[in-house]
Amino acid sequence: MAAFARIRLVMLSGVACSILAACGADGVASPGEGVIVIPTPTPTPTPTPTPTPGTVTPAANCPTIAGPDQLANLGTVSGPGGEWRNCGFPTRFTATTAIPKVAGVLYSLPGRVDVGTDQGATSTNNVVTLTIDPGVTIFGATGVSFLAVNRGNRIDAVGTPTQPIIFTGRGNVVGSAGDQTSQLWGGVVLLGRAPITDCLAPGAAPGTAACERDTEGTSNALYGGAQPADNSGRLSYVQIRYSGFILSAASELQGLTPSGTGSGTQIDHVQIHNSSDDGIEVFGGRVNMKHLVITGAEDDGLDTDVGYKGNIQYVIGVQREGGAVGDSMMEIDSNGNEDAVPRQNVAISNFTYIHRNNAAGNGVSILVRGGADYTFANGLIVAPGFRCLGLNSATTINPVNAALDEAGPPKFFSVSLQCNATPFRGTSGVTDAQVQTIFEAGTNNRSNYVPSLTSLFINGATETGFTPFDAKTLNAFFDTTAYVGAVRDANDTWYQGWTCNSSTANFGTTSRACSAIPTT
Repeated sequence: MAAFARIRLVMLSGVACSILAACGADGVASPGEGVIVIPTPTPTPTPTPTPTPGTVTPAANCPTIAGPDQLANLGTVSGPGGEWRNCGFPTRFTATTAIPKVAGVLYSLPGRVDVGTDQGATSTNNVVTLTIDPGVTIFGATGVSFLAVNRGNRIDAVGTPTQPIIFTGRGNVVGSAGDQTSQLWGGVVLLGRAPITDCLAPGAAPGTAACERDTEGTSNALYGGAQPADNSGRLSYVQIRYSGFILSAASELQGLTPSGTGSGTQIDHVQIHNSSDDGIEVFGGRVNMKHLVITGAEDDGLDTDVGYKGNIQYVIGVQREGGAVGDSMMEIDSNGNEDAVPRQNVAISNFTYIHRNNAAGNGVSILVRGGADYTFANGLIVAPGFRCLGLNSATTINPVNAALDEAGPPKFFSVSLQCNATPFRGTSGVTDAQVQTIFEAGTNNRSNYVPSLTSLFINGATETGFTPFDAKTLNAFFDTTAYVGAVRDANDTWYQGWTCNSSTANFGTTSRACSAIPTT
C-alpha cells in the first residue's frame, strides 16, 4: 500500500545500493504497490555514550535459556536510565524458548531474527513458540533488524497493564530518540497460513493453499494458505516503538505486519508509536484485534489489503502535532485485481481518530478502494480543515453479489465526522454525492460533528449524547457498548499504564515516556 514516509535527505544512488547490500537475503519490506520511497542514507553510527548515572546496573551475565539457541553476551549498553547487559538473540529460534525478565538485562535483535522455519501452507503443526515475559525490552541493534514469526510457529508475547513488553530501536535505549524519531529498526512480522489474494504463483487460486506471497524484498518470508483459524500466537500489552526502517525504494516495514494471520491469533492492547510507514498493515488472513493505539505513524495508521476479513474494536489513532507527517488514518485495499475472492470484508467499531495532517497524500482521513467491503460503527473522526471519507473505484460501491463475495457498498452506523466544507470525496468512477449518500444511508451518522473531547480522545458531553450502534449484531467478537468512540469517559482507562506518552498523545501518569526505557 502507499507509503508516504518522510524524506529526510537527498539521496545518492550509491547510498541506496549500500543499504540494499546490507540487507542481503534477509531484508524485509512492506509490500508497497506503485509508490516510490527514497531510501535514507546509511546513518552515521551513534557513538556509545559515556555511562550516565541511573538506577540500572548491568546483570553479571545473560540468562541461560532452554534449548540449543543461546543468547550472545554483547557487553553492556548505556543510556539515561543506567547500564544494561546486552543479550543478543540468535538469528533463528529452532526450539521453543522463553525469554525471561531479568533485572539489568535488555535483549537485542542482530538483524532478521526468525521464530522457527517456514512449515508451508498445508502444514498443521506448531513447531516453535517464542515466549516473552512481561516487562521485557527488546531492541533492534541495526536498522534492518526485525522479528519474523514463520508459518507453523508462534509468538507468546503477553505483558501486563503495568509491565508491557517493549520492542524498540537502539537509539531509544541510548537516549537519542525523541518525539520526531522513527525508523530505528524494522518491526514485528507475523506470517500465517490463512487465506489471502494476489498470489505469487501465476494461476494459483486465491484463498487456497496454492496462494502464498513472499514479503517484498526478502526470500523465504512466505505467508498464506487455506486455514482461516490458523494461530500465530498472541501479542498483548505490547509497545512497538520507532519502527519502519527503509531498506530500499518502496521497501520498508510497518510497526506490526500480520500477514495471512488466522483468527486463532490474539492481538490486543498493542501500541505502535512513530512508525515511519504504517502503524499496522494487515495482509489478508482472518485475525481479529482489540484495544489498539496508533500514535505518530508517518504513513497510514491502519492499512488493510489482499483479502483480509476480520473484526477490530477500540482504536485510538493520533497523528503527530503540527501535521508534519502522516497520511490517512485508514487506507483500505488498492485498485487492481478487484474482484478476487476472498474479497476484503472488515468491521471496525469504537474508534477515535485525531487527524492532524491537512496535506495527506490520500486526500482523506479514511480511504476505501479496490472493491473492499467495510462496516464502520461507533466512530469519531476529528479532521478539521480536511476531508473525512473517500471512496475510490466503482467496484467499491457495487451492490451485493454473493457470487463475487460482494457485500455491497461500505456501511456506516453511529459515525460522526468533523471535516472541512467538503467532507466526502469520490474518485475513479465514484462521485462526491454518491459517497455522501452511502454515508447518510446508515443510522445516526453526522458530518457536522463539533467535538467536546477531553484529554484529546476521551468522550465529553457531546459524544455521550450520541446514540451507539450494537456492534455485536455484526459479529460475536464485538462487545456491546453504550457509547461511541474508543473511550467512554474519564472512568474508562483501558489505554493507561501499558502505553507510552509523547507530545503526540498523553495517556496519563501511569504510562511512561516513549523516549525512555523502563528501569524497573
